[in-house]
Amino acid sequence: MSRKKNIFIPINDLANYLSWRLAQPLPGLSSQLKMSVNPSSSFLSFQKMSLQAWPAGVLVLFYFHLQQIFLVLIKRTGLVRHHQHQISFPGGQKEEGESLVQAALREAQEELNINPREIRLAGRLTPLYIKTSNYCLYPVVATARTRPDFRPSPHEVAEIIELPLVHLLNSTNKKEEWQLLRGQSVRIPFFEFNGYKIWGATAMVLAELFDILSEEKGPTWLVSHKDIE
Repeated sequence: MSRKKNIFIPINDLANYLSWRLAQPLPGLSSQLKMSVNPSSSFLSFQKMSLQAWPAGVLVLFYFHLQQIFLVLIKRTGLVRHHQHQISFPGGQKEEGESLVQAALREAQEELNINPREIRLAGRLTPLYIKTSNYCLYPVVATARTRPDFRPSPHEVAEIIELPLVHLLNSTNKKEEWQLLRGQSVRIPFFEFNGYKIWGATAMVLAELFDILSEEKGPTWLVSHKDIE
């Protein structure tokens, strides 16, 4: 059972750890598949599919606010081309002439008014291929010392979801349910937060992040706060 506790987590320590850890070999698909819809053929190795997929950069941004660390997600509107009404990271398709990091930063600024000059890049998580939309997501991880001045784009963002890090690391918030999806009964694992069910590709990216932040070699202050809220 989780315990209620106010926790001070230093954002600089998290930034330093992520910069070091993301330069090492990553858990990859084995972690991502822990939160995959099952059974499903929607998620395949990015090494096999990335050449024919649309590349998209997404921003995984941690920031310090109200004496704790948050991770920002968005719920998309019904006006966007793909993944309408779904919970995702800010980001989008890479444009000609820009890098995946530049794409993630540009899209985050367009969608949420996140200033690239006010964040610190830490590295990248394992790319994830999504068969249903033929996108390959490239998650770019960054940190900010303070909460950005979020101003959501009304065309693209229906809601901003600010997920506390300690909530993500609490394994009791990992749940699952059976649903009928595209005519097939499937098991859908998800992270639950304030009535939101975070599933699909977003949950798979979070699954790798969860494993990285839960490693025993992680910072003592971080590992010791696992399953505490």
